Amino acid sequence: MTHNIYLYILVVAAVTYLIRVLPLTLIRREIKNRFVRSFLYYIPYVTLAAMTFPAMIHATDSVWSGLAALVVGILMAWFSGNLFLVAFSACGVVFLVELFL
Repeated sequence: MTHNIYLYILVVAAVTYLIRVLPLTLIRREIKNRFVRSFLYYIPYVTLAAMTFPAMIHATDSVWSGLAALVVGILMAWFSGNLFLVAFSACGVVFLVELFL
């Protein structure tokens, strides 16, 4: 199992790095197209989210506790922006949901 985690981290790092570096090496002039600039800016975040989302749901004993933690984490991040508070709240929700399930 630990080998898979290292492989996932390596793939995420490689994909994020390549997406940032390839446009710099292949395109010599400034990109003026607004859509292409926006696309290249958001690709690393989307890739990271797509690769880690299933792990967030299945990291707990129950899918419901993972979903509850995801929802609480999103809401806490939206309203507070404090990373410690988001992580603490999500862990607390997982503990409470697993306690009652």
